[in-house]
Amino acid sequence: MDEVEEKPAPDCPDEHPLLFGRVLDGVGAGRPIDWEEARHWQPSQPGEVMWVHLCRNRPGVEEWLAQLDIPEPTRELLVSDRTRPRAFREGNTLVATLRGINFNPGAEPEDMLSMQLWCDGARLITLRRLPLQTPRRVLAMIDRRETGPTDAGALITELTEAMITRMNRAIVDMNEHIDALEEQEQDDDAEEMLEKIAIIRRNCLGLKRHMGPMHEALEAISRYAPDWFEQHDRREIAESIDRLRRYLEDLDISKESAVVLMDDIRGRSIARNEQATYLLTIVAGIFLPLGFITGLLGINVGGMPGVEDGDAFWIVVALCCGILLVQLALFWKWKWL
Repeated sequence: MDEVEEKPAPDCPDEHPLLFGRVLDGVGAGRPIDWEEARHWQPSQPGEVMWVHLCRNRPGVEEWLAQLDIPEPTRELLVSDRTRPRAFREGNTLVATLRGINFNPGAEPEDMLSMQLWCDGARLITLRRLPLQTPRRVLAMIDRRETGPTDAGALITELTEAMITRMNRAIVDMNEHIDALEEQEQDDDAEEMLEKIAIIRRNCLGLKRHMGPMHEALEAISRYAPDWFEQHDRREIAESIDRLRRYLEDLDISKESAVVLMDDIRGRSIARNEQATYLLTIVAGIFLPLGFITGLLGINVGGMPGVEDGDAFWIVVALCCGILLVQLALFWKWKWL
């Protein structure tokens, strides 16, 4: 089932949907391009690739996509809130929806941000709704004019690799939290620790629920991408798939560690409660016969023996002490103590 983003849209420029654009020169650098030029851009020399990053909830996006002869169902996919990761080939173009972890202020680790992309080998269009840091990282590589991607396939692999690399940060943070909880004193507030572990488990489940389809989308890119997606790009995607698979395994380990730690804390808490209940039972067992004797002798009716005898009290005390010693001996023999 498709999943829909529920958060409000961020601020984008009112006059146009372009967040930034670059024209790659084929050697790792690129020049800026504005919205007006991007709408009518055509390659002027071999190896040029235009990359535009758009805010998809602004007017004008779908109209421009229609000018590029993109089929209507694909246009709707690129601008919709259906964010389940997927990828497919459409003629000589590649269409994909990818997801990355939301590191915006106030976001939870399991919150995911979507990025749609469309590429025909000469144009790469990426679209987002909420602020996404991954494209900015790749943009910085291009603007450094040294290590940037040289073609559309390399640009797509850089985007996916940067997105997956950032996932590792959230997974490492969760593992560190689990390690800290394991080292925490068990005498601390068990309810608070259990609440923290429950949050970690929910985060693990949320991340895995989103990262599983992401794994399938990357495999579809590697398998079905058009010919302009070169062999070395497919190898890079294969490496990203392998890393994502390891992250999924790490999530399973984190989830299992959280379950083991939760069971250990609950077991220790139950053991402490049972120990306290056991001690109370022993104390009650000791004082039950003593209470019976003192209650019997304290009924305050006529004819009670020893009422006039000054030594009767000490006789009763000695009797109670004797009963107590017999009880302790029996409890020790029965290994109740």
